[in-house]
Amino acid sequence: MAGLRREPTARQLRLGVELRRLRDAAGLTGREAATSLGVSFTQINQIESGLTGVSEKRLRRLAANYACTDEGLISALVAMAANRAKGWWEEYRGALPTPFLDLAELEHHATSLREVQFLHIPGPLQTEGYARSIFSDRIPELPCEELELRVRHRMQRKAILEGPAPTPYEAVIHEAALRIRIGDRPASRAQLDALLSISEAEHVTVRVIPFDLDGFGGSWAAMMLAGGAVPRLDTAVRDAPHATAFIDSEAQLGVIRTLFRRVGAASLDPERSRDLIHRLAKEL
Repeated sequence: MAGLRREPTARQLRLGVELRRLRDAAGLTGREAATSLGVSFTQINQIESGLTGVSEKRLRRLAANYACTDEGLISALVAMAANRAKGWWEEYRGALPTPFLDLAELEHHATSLREVQFLHIPGPLQTEGYARSIFSDRIPELPCEELELRVRHRMQRKAILEGPAPTPYEAVIHEAALRIRIGDRPASRAQLDALLSISEAEHVTVRVIPFDLDGFGGSWAAMMLAGGAVPRLDTAVRDAPHATAFIDSEAQLGVIRTLFRRVGAASLDPERSRDLIHRLAKEL
């Protein structure tokens, strides 16, 4: 159908999900919502599926019809609906897997970012050499053109940590990730040096979970928590064996927040973390 999105982004899908949740909370069917708005049921379905956009006027009418009085949430949803500008990641559409684009878009709009990694340095903190080694070791082997696209995309993700208004970013990294040699010795040393450098930035916090910590089983799964304009719009990201999962249900977000608190409590403070990274760099 003309005018419909062929492949809604994760952010567009999330807007539709939140509008459907408001409707469900109000106890209205899609047809009842359509009648109250003066549109067809098909239009409501398309909005909730992320296949088409929604104007601020209609979104606010829907919120009123759903008896939603949370102005913070409504304003955040309006901002999501109104921001239709295409970001830098769109140049990779059709060239890289969609989750790469959705992750970059999520990071771009996040009010804060927290990340836990056990086996690799987090993506936004990786050097070009480290990233290239990561993608070079992939099985099946990537064509050279796609490998370079992935490296360039990963380097562009660093934009969230740069500029006049960088995103507050916290990374908790297990000592294993610091010791695993990705690439050769010079590349590994360069990565640790870069990590030390970025950890000095005011908006970046790097914490390390040491090997010699007693009683830490950990979750042993990489995860990210992207802060939304309001807590309800937080999004968690977890890597699965064959896909990247974007998590937005409140129950699952509660579990993720608990896991972040646990790994945060198990990690060294930033100063001791830098001391450990510095010592490991000197050993290379």
